[in-house]
Order: sequence, then C-alpha cells, then structure tokens
Amino acid sequence: MLLWIILAALTAAVAAVMLVTLARNARTVRPGRAGEVAVYRDQLAELERDREQGLISGEEAEHAKAEIARRLLAAAGEADKDLSTSPRSGMSFTAIVVTLLVPAMGLSVYLSLGRPDLPDQPLAARLENPGNNMALLVAKAERHLAQNPNDGSGWDLLAPIYFRAMRLEDAEMAYRNAIRLLGTSAQRLTGLGETLIARSDGIVTEDARLAFEESLRLQPNDPRARFYLALALEQAGKRAEARAAFEALAKDSPPDAPWMELLQQHIAANGGTRVEPSLTQVPRGPAAGDVAAAEGMSDIDRQAMIRGMVEGLASRLQEEPDDLDGWLQLIRSYSVLGDKEKAIEALRTGLQAFPASGNEGRQLVGLAREVGLVVDGVTQ
Repeated sequence: MLLWIILAALTAAVAAVMLVTLARNARTVRPGRAGEVAVYRDQLAELERDREQGLISGEEAEHAKAEIARRLLAAAGEADKDLSTSPRSGMSFTAIVVTLLVPAMGLSVYLSLGRPDLPDQPLAARLENPGNNMALLVAKAERHLAQNPNDGSGWDLLAPIYFRAMRLEDAEMAYRNAIRLLGTSAQRLTGLGETLIARSDGIVTEDARLAFEESLRLQPNDPRARFYLALALEQAGKRAEARAAFEALAKDSPPDAPWMELLQQHIAANGGTRVEPSLTQVPRGPAAGDVAAAEGMSDIDRQAMIRGMVEGLASRLQEEPDDLDGWLQLIRSYSVLGDKEKAIEALRTGLQAFPASGNEGRQLVGLAREVGLVVDGVTQ
C-alpha cells in the first residue's frame, strides 16, 4: 500500500509542475507588436513637437502624421489579433487533458479493478496453491524434488512434462531418475528413448535402441518401440532387416492405425511394396503420439478412426483393469478428443484399480493435472 501512496504523490507532483509550466507559457504574449505600437506613438508625439518648434512645415507634418497613424493602426490591429488568438485557452485544455484527465482515468480503473488491500503473495505462497497453473505446478514439483531427490514418483511425473516443453536435458534426467528409483516400465523406457532421439535430432542412438529393446521385453508388440527399432536398422544401413521389421509391424497393426501410412513410406524407401495389415488385429488404442500422426486425414475420417480406437481401448480396459499404461493412454486420448467427461470417468475408474495413494495412482493423478482435469478429491 505504501508503494501506491508514493506513486500517487509523485504523479501529483509531476502534474503540478506541468500545469505551472504550461500556464506560464500560456500567459506569455509576443512583445514585438506591443513595442512597435509604443514606438509609433512616440513618433507622433515627437512629430507634434517638431511642428510646434517650426522644424517641419504644417503640410509635411500632416503627411508624416498620416503615414505614422496608418502604421500605428496596423500595428495596433495585429497586437489585438495576437491577444485574441493567444494559446492560453489551448494550452489550458492540453494541460487539463494530459495532467488531470489521464491520471483520473487511471485512478478510476484501478479503484474498480484493483485490490490495494490485497497483500503481496510471495512465490512460496503461490506454490502452495498453484491451481491449474502448469508453470507453478512444475515449479512446485521441482522445489519438492530439490528437497526430496529420491522421490521417484515426482521424477516420473515431471519427465513427460519436460519432454513436451522440449526441455530435453531435464526430461532425460527425470526419466533416468524415475527408472533408477521406481524401476523400469515400458512407458518410462519408451519416453527415455524418444527423449534421446529428440536430443540427437532424430537419430536412434545406442542408448535409445537399448531402451526400446528393454521396453519390448516388458510390453511385447508395443508399436512405438518396434517402429524406432526398425528405424535404427534403417539408419544403420541394414535395409533388408529394416524392411522386414517395418513389414512385420504393418501386418500386426490394425487397418486404421494412424501410423500405417508412415510404415508404408518406410517399406517403400527400403525396397518393399505396400503391405496390407491384418484384418483380425484388435486395436489397443493410440500411443502417446498416435493421435497427432493422423493430422493428414480429413476431420471426419480422423475423428471416426480415433474414436473407434479409443473405444476399443476402453472396452479392453474393462476386462484388463490392471493395465496402468492403458489407463494413461485412455485418459490422454479422451483429453485430446476434448471429451473431458469421459476423461474424468476414465480417471476415476483407473483410480479404482490403482489408488491415488500408490505410485501408479499418483501417475494417473499427475497426468490428470497435466491435461487440465479437475476432479474434486482426486487432483487436489
């Protein structure tokens, strides 16, 4: 509050100085014409004295007097015009607008919208109540991890957020810490592999390849891991092996898989021909980047395809509720589709299998916060 009082006093002082200066300028009258009038009057008086003393004839005096009088009248008229068009009124209006109206408007707006009674809220207080502010949520998690570096669930929560924010070095550190503290999982290993590829500008490094291989051992037939391992063969110049890997993935993928067109491109680039997927393959739902891969399709076709895959994943999870990665995929997919109600329903159902008090449940809650879901008693 003291700061606002000081600022108000300074504003008033500046306004007063401006008013005094402008008013002084407004009262200033050009002295040229007034002095000229006085000179002509003195000349008339002197001319009259010269005539009385006989220094000039009466006729010459009359001619000179007429000329001086003409000039006097002209000068007097210009002086009156200067006074009538003095900038005093204009300057006064400008001074009022600049120095009074603008601060008055600012004060009115502040009084209606401002909160001078609201105390300063330091960062620590804002971090305690971040609401849905993702930046503050990340800052709160980072502060917590600085004090509790062995909290694996915290690192597990931050890793994908760092990745989406393209903080790739932080993402790699978070994934490695989560794996070290919580152990390996297909989701963590695949996230680590994708982060390493992003850091190396699309090159599947040896560390990334090992991460995807371990991910496949934990979750066989994961399409992302299989794709990146095939890409590693292609980048190593092993075209025949890469083509075989891409073809196998295409055959095992559902016909409407959003990654099918990309697979066909890699198959053709490695000397193969178009592969038709198996019609009996059951969709397992889109992975983290599968929805985005369908951007090239028409809106109607893309929405129908994604909806079908997501509903298939939801049906499978009713029979296999212990699939944590599946619940994470389902919540994320519903959020991408803009179906918040189903995303919240999926979150609640997933938390029945994985309570929020456990590490798996905290992952579900963390994802809910990440995608902006607000559920009473769950994301608080």
